[in-house]
Amino acid sequence: MSAVAEVPVTPPPAASAGWQQRLATLDRGARLRLGAAAMLLLAALVAVFFYSRQPEYRVLFSGLNDKDGGAIVAQLAQMNVPYRYTEGGGAIMVPAERVHDVRLRLATQGLPKGSVTGFELMETNRFGVTQFQERLNFQRGLEGELTRSIQALASVQSARVHLALPNQNGFFREQQKPSASVLLTLYPGRILDRAQIAGIVHLVAASVPELAPSAVSVLDDTGKLLSQSPDGGDRSGVDAQQLAYVQRIEQQYTRRILDLLEPVVGKNNVKAQVTAEVDFSQTESTSEQHRPNLSPDASAVRSQQIVESSGDKGVPPPTGVPGAVSNQPPQSSTAPINGANPPPTAANAQQAGAQGGTAGKRESITNYEVDKTTRVTRGGAGAIKRVSAAVVVNYQNVSEDGKPATSKALSPEQVEQMTALVRETIGFNKERGDSVNLMNAPFRVEEVPSVELPLWKQPEVVELAKSLGWPVGISLAVALLLLGLVRPLLKSRTRVLPKEPGPEGGQLSALAAEELERPALPAPMQAQDLQPTAEQLRLEEARQLARDNPVAVASILKTWVNGE
Repeated sequence: MSAVAEVPVTPPPAASAGWQQRLATLDRGARLRLGAAAMLLLAALVAVFFYSRQPEYRVLFSGLNDKDGGAIVAQLAQMNVPYRYTEGGGAIMVPAERVHDVRLRLATQGLPKGSVTGFELMETNRFGVTQFQERLNFQRGLEGELTRSIQALASVQSARVHLALPNQNGFFREQQKPSASVLLTLYPGRILDRAQIAGIVHLVAASVPELAPSAVSVLDDTGKLLSQSPDGGDRSGVDAQQLAYVQRIEQQYTRRILDLLEPVVGKNNVKAQVTAEVDFSQTESTSEQHRPNLSPDASAVRSQQIVESSGDKGVPPPTGVPGAVSNQPPQSSTAPINGANPPPTAANAQQAGAQGGTAGKRESITNYEVDKTTRVTRGGAGAIKRVSAAVVVNYQNVSEDGKPATSKALSPEQVEQMTALVRETIGFNKERGDSVNLMNAPFRVEEVPSVELPLWKQPEVVELAKSLGWPVGISLAVALLLLGLVRPLLKSRTRVLPKEPGPEGGQLSALAAEELERPALPAPMQAQDLQPTAEQLRLEEARQLARDNPVAVASILKTWVNGE
């Protein structure tokens, strides 16, 4: 007779049981996966919490030198202000809500001082400064102010100005003129045109007394001379502005030719090139001409002087040489010798005065303007010396009687007409040596094989992949998390439990209602088999126990599987 073991049966958890009971029904692997998922979720929540509590940092100062950066960092440490460095240490960052407050507090302490010092050097003069030191401080301050002004340009990263100010003495002929040198460091990828360089030169020249623009040299950080040489000549080669002017003239003439011929022969059927020789030399001539003297009536009077003198009738004017000789009495008259008049005497003078009345004298001096013509002629720079135009026209396509179009050369009359049009377009002048050459030739068209890019190399597809890469990557990460952690947990959960049975089945009926996976047992021994062994007898008893009390056996196996 087989014995039946009494196994205590615990009531199964209800469908509405708490999460503790549901957690107890999971195996060890499911519990580990659920714990790992909970830890990842908790870490994400903590990271988001701390990231949201971190303040936003903004730039306080950028482009500081090491001296100013160290002073600002030391002051921020004293003020208990958190700070950060950007990559490379080029800027100092502080919390966004304290940027303006920290800037104002640092400004009261004179930070940042900057690497360039201007006229503030003159504010800290100590007692007992010599004249040489005062003059040196003035020169340093002037160099610093010029450096600040030049660094204000958008293309200039840093600059250095060197002034050579000689001592002035009392001798004007022995005084030396000042000179200046400017060293520029430009931002990568930026350049200065000639107008900007000339502006820097004139800025320095206008800031220093007696400094000529020709005495200012501007160099870049590679040692290239950007300004003109001190003697006024340009040693850098051809002037870039002159080349640009010539190119604009050539392009203008070329555009005129194309606009005139393209409507006649069709677009892309004409090619033109124009070469212009421009004279940039400046000439000045002065001429002075003197014409022959004109008549007094046609001449202009410059100045005129008239002198008149007269005497009385009763008093003869004194004659002779003053002295004793003129006071001698008159001598007897003598006959003239060789018909010459006798020398005048006092008596003769009185007689002449009595006979002639009033004695008078008149002198007139007139100065006329000299006829002179002065002519000054200045030749303007940029005059066109010669223009050469070369034009090539493609054959014209002609179709007759429905036949395919064929290329045909232009007639000599058409070529001559087009040549005349080109001459009128460029302002042809035979005297200055202009030339126009128009040729009619077939154009050779080379067909370029079209290379089709694969779909994954097309720019549109690449841009679409870049724009969708981040969302797709996040979606894949979420899918992997769900498939790797959540799905196994859902599979390992206990199957849905039935409702609590009524009084008919009791607890054993509830356990029997569970669908349990039972291991397959060998078939029972048949009667024709041999005498069973002790092991076979125990197995037969176990089978009989499973048939008689399947619920108890199922509970025992479930306990073994759970590892309890």
